[in-house]
Amino acid sequence: MKFFTAAQSQKLDTLVIDGLGIPSIVLMENAGRLAAEACAKILKKAEGKRVCVFCGQGNNGGDGFVVARHLFNEGLKVKVFLIGSIAKLKNDPLLNYKILKKLKCPIKSIKGVNFEVLRNIKKSELIVDAIFGIGLNRDIGEPYKGIIESINKAKKKVVAVDVPSGLDSTTGKIFGVCVKATQTITFAVLKKGFSKNQGTKFSGRVVVADIGIPKALWKKV
Repeated sequence: MKFFTAAQSQKLDTLVIDGLGIPSIVLMENAGRLAAEACAKILKKAEGKRVCVFCGQGNNGGDGFVVARHLFNEGLKVKVFLIGSIAKLKNDPLLNYKILKKLKCPIKSIKGVNFEVLRNIKKSELIVDAIFGIGLNRDIGEPYKGIIESINKAKKKVVAVDVPSGLDSTTGKIFGVCVKATQTITFAVLKKGFSKNQGTKFSGRVVVADIGIPKALWKKV
C-alpha cells in the first residue's frame, strides 16, 4: 500500500470533495462510524463499557463526535470533552456536536485538565483521541499539552482517530508531546509518519479504514 504525506492526504480529500462532489460530512460520518466499530470491538470484553472521547475544535474533533454518537447509540457509557470553545466549531464538526447535544450524550467544553477530566480518564476502559489530525504543524501548548500528558499517564487503551494527536504524519516526529495510542484508525491511506522516527512508538497498531474514497484518485496525488 502507498504511504502518503500530510499534504498528499489533504490533496486527496480536496479531489474527493471538490472534484467528485462527495460531501465532507459524508466522509466524516464514514470515518467516525468505522472508528466507533473499532472501539466497540476493544470494549466488547470490558466490564464497565466506559469510554472517554477527547475532541479538538477542527475536523478531527468532528470525527470524534461521530465516534461518540455511534458508541452512545450502542448503549456504552460515553463522556465527551470538547477542548476549547463551542463558538469556534465550524460546519461539519458543529453539526455533529449539535446532534450529540440533541441525543443528550454527556458532552462538556473544557479549558484544560480538571478533576472531572481526571476522574473520567481513570474510570474509562478506553480513551478516544480526536484532538488533532494531520493538519497539525506546530508544537502543542496548553491546554492540549496537559490533557495529552494526563491521557498517557493513565496508561489506558487509547484509539487515535486518523493520527495520534501530536504526531507529524509526514515525518513521524512529535510536536513536543503526543498521544501514545494502542491503536490508530487511519482513514483511506497509510501516512508516512507512522513508520518513521517516533511514529511506530506512538501509533500502536495501525488499521486503515475505507471511508469511501475511490482508489482511482490515488494516482492523481
